[in-house]
Formats: sequence, C-alpha cells, structure tokens
Amino acid sequence: MGEKTEKLLSILKLQPVVPVLIVDDVKSGVSLARALVAGGLKAIEITMRTPAALDTVRAVADEVEGAEVGAGTILNAKHWEAAVAAGSKFIVSPGTTQELLDAARDSAVPLLPGAATASEVMALREEGYQVLKFFPAEQAGGAAMLKAFSSPLAGTLFCPTGGISLKNARDYLSLPNVICVGGSWVAPKELIASGDWVGITKLAAEAAALKG
Repeated sequence: MGEKTEKLLSILKLQPVVPVLIVDDVKSGVSLARALVAGGLKAIEITMRTPAALDTVRAVADEVEGAEVGAGTILNAKHWEAAVAAGSKFIVSPGTTQELLDAARDSAVPLLPGAATASEVMALREEGYQVLKFFPAEQAGGAAMLKAFSSPLAGTLFCPTGGISLKNARDYLSLPNVICVGGSWVAPKELIASGDWVGITKLAAEAAALKG
C-alpha cells in the first residue's frame, strides 16, 4: 500500500485543485484536458458518467502531454478494469465496497476512495488507506467536519469534492489534513460548449494559484 500511496500523493500534490469532469464527446474532452494542463492543472479526473468517458480517458492518456488522467465514479470491479485498461493513472470512487477494495488490492493503480463519516474513514484506515476523498464535502459537513476529523483521525489526508467552488476552496485548502480539492468550476459547461479553451485555461490558472 505504501508505494501506491506515494504514487497517489505525487499526483494529488501537483496542484491545489483537481478538475472533476463530465465529458460528452472525446474530441472536446481532449481539447479540455489540453486547456487545463496549459493552465497548470495536470491531474484530471474524468468521471464515468457518460458513454464517451472511457474513450476520453484513453485519448487523454495517449494524446495530452503532461496530463495525469484518472477515472472517477468507479463503482465496481468491472468499472475498475475498464478504467485501468484505458490508461487511468489513478481511480476515484464516491464510496467504497468490498468488491472495489479487492479490485484495488490486486492493481498497481492507486485508489482514492470516498468517505463521509468517521466510521468510514476508520474502516479505510484499517485497509491501509491514508489518502481519501471526502464526499459529498459540503453536504457532509464541509470544512468544519474535516477540521473536526484532524485530531482524532490524525495522519489521514483528504481531497474533498462536492459543492466546492472558487469561493470556498480556500476554507478547505487551509486545513492541515487537506492535500487538494476536487471541483468542476474550472470547466463550465457553457465554455466547453462554445469551445472557449482560452477561458478554461484562465480558470485553470486561477485555480492552480490557490493556496490555503
């Protein structure tokens, strides 16, 4: 687990914000990834919520220099295998199941598993996980909840995702147990639809400059 933790940390430490993307077609997904990387956001999570998602992961892994592409919304072993085969460098799940933990255990690709309660965090710590996704962040208690976790669950790092924007990102990033945040605000649907990659690069640069 130690080697995979270090691999995951090396990706998440690239930037304060990991873009969480819903991609409808491969071509725009590749252009979007290039725009985000140009703005300084190299680690990119493409969620498996559309028919184009898996092919987009594969295309970004193959075609976008500097990108560290991961697959999100991975719910089971079948999803895991497909995402890894497509070239995902890391895997993100909204929660955890034994099936998913078993798939992760047998793979060299690191998992960022989701947790929302102290009990879930403790269970994942017992499995050897030190870096977790806190989801859904705002709905599960926000920065205040993670601050409360910091003492009794010391040694666990979080990437909170869900309801995070430019307005509240610093509230999370200022916490000692937060390594980065996940957010979709750096890739607004209207800018993707209009192909405004310059605008997205600008938003990415703004996010990349965030500090706690």
